[in-house]
Amino acid sequence: MPNVPTIGLIVPPAAGLVPEEGPRMYGGSVKFIAAGLGLGWMTPEGYESVIDRITVLARDLCSRGVSALSIMGTSLTFFKGAAFNQELIDSVHRATGLPTSSMSAGVVEGLRAVGAKRVAVGTAYIDEVNNRLRGFLTESGFEVLALEGLHLDRIGVAKDVSQDKLQELGERVFRASPGADAILISCGGFRTLDLAVPLEAATGVPVVASTPAAFRSAVRLVGHSGAVPGFGRLFSEKTAA
Repeated sequence: MPNVPTIGLIVPPAAGLVPEEGPRMYGGSVKFIAAGLGLGWMTPEGYESVIDRITVLARDLCSRGVSALSIMGTSLTFFKGAAFNQELIDSVHRATGLPTSSMSAGVVEGLRAVGAKRVAVGTAYIDEVNNRLRGFLTESGFEVLALEGLHLDRIGVAKDVSQDKLQELGERVFRASPGADAILISCGGFRTLDLAVPLEAATGVPVVASTPAAFRSAVRLVGHSGAVPGFGRLFSEKTAA
């Protein structure tokens, strides 16, 4: 794909595949390549086992000519808090000299872009990881009104959660959160690209989901506005402005 920037993705699964959301949203204007960390479990112990490989893969992707980098994996990047997420981003930037974001940074940017302050949160995670997400969001300036996880801890199984189940999860946490001004659906393994529009229609508030938000953050590193029609309020021209 000539004359378009390439973004390198550091992804949790060992296979190192580019998540389908990026090419669906931005494939005409940005190219993506990926490298896999080999994360097996969505637990603090699992994250610790691969965290030192992030800069190794970042340097490899840099050598392949990418223009920017994104550390994918929401829980991988928030599990030690907001300062640690920023340190991961900074360490990759120091190692490569390239603009860098992370999935958790994309989530925060997305919530801020839609004006969220009080959020209802649905996740894939076990309780310990949910508690860490609550802390990360609080440190980032949001009030978490309700948080529910599906108790999944193995990499790869979140993709099998159906659209209907994700819709039900989003509506359920919203009903449990009087006064919520946004819904967050957190887990890079969920298939959420087609979730925002129906969930926003059902609840009346903007929806931010991990992987679409991460790609929005990543393409903004190379000068794209992040706007793309048909995927919810976060991706509107008004929000991008």
